[in-house]
This record gives sequence, structure tokens and C-alpha cells, in this order.
Amino acid sequence: MHTLGEMSTALNRPPVYLRGLQSRFELPTFEGARYSDAYRAFLRTIIFLRTLGLAEEAIQDLWHTEKKLLQLLHVDSAGSSTWFLDACGQTSHRERRLLLSNHNLGMPVPSNELQLGLDFSSKPPELFEGGEMGEDVLRVLNDYLRLYLRIHEAVKIELPHVRAAAAWAARLA
Repeated sequence: MHTLGEMSTALNRPPVYLRGLQSRFELPTFEGARYSDAYRAFLRTIIFLRTLGLAEEAIQDLWHTEKKLLQLLHVDSAGSSTWFLDACGQTSHRERRLLLSNHNLGMPVPSNELQLGLDFSSKPPELFEGGEMGEDVLRVLNDYLRLYLRIHEAVKIELPHVRAAAAWAARLA
């Protein structure tokens, strides 16, 4: 577990910058050494995407869509206050994981297939099914894929410039 100061040092960003990310991405904040490695890995992903020139609004859109998808899949019922971050930093089966939450969907992403009906808790039944209320997992997955592919393309375009800049910066050191 880490403090905000330790994460600040590890991520090479001031604490006020990290607090801004916490606020804008609606992340829980803690006192003392209560930040997990997964939490730090999530912030690192955001910083990497910003370094690659992605607009924070695009990252936030993807984040909100991922969280909605995870809620529709009932991942939020695991009981953790950081349920949406707990898979961050995992390295196995990268092709099956969502970009920001790093949650393993059990199939390659992008994919238009989902194992529907997963529920990890016993919640009281809703008056109406999610689909009747306009919450359609496949619709949210399609929204996610559209945003994901847009970010993927932007990273692919920017990557050669970042590599060239890193090589150029190495000459300065």
C-alpha cells in the first residue's frame, strides 16, 4: 500500500496533479498508506495516455463507459470500494482486458461477444430488467469499442513521434 506522496514520487507528478486526476476521474481518496498497486497502475495508465497526447476528455469518456459496462456485468458487486481499479496492473491475457480498468472480459477485446448474465452478488431484484430501462450491455460494449478504437488509432499515430522524441532526448542527457 502507498501514500499519495509515494505515488507522486513513483509517477513523477506532484500530489496536486494526482488529486486533480482523482477528482476528475471520480476516484476514491484515502488518508495514509491506503492506495493499492492497482490504484497506482490506473493513474500510470492515465499519465501514459496523456503523455501520448490524448485529450483528457477522451480518456474520461472511455472511463465512464468502462465503468458502466462493468456495472452492467455486475463487477461492482465484489464489495471493494475500488472495484473498478482492482484489476489494474495485471499482465496476463492483455488481449482480453479493458484499457483503463484492465478488467478481464474473458474474450479478446475488441470483440462483439459477451458472456451475459454474470452476477457476482445477491442484490434485491429490480422492478424492471436493465434492458427494459434502456441499459443494454451490447450497446455499452459497442460504445466502448468505438471509443477504444479511436484511442488506439491516436496512440498508433503518435507512437513514432514519441519514440523519435525519446531518442532525441537521450542525446541531451
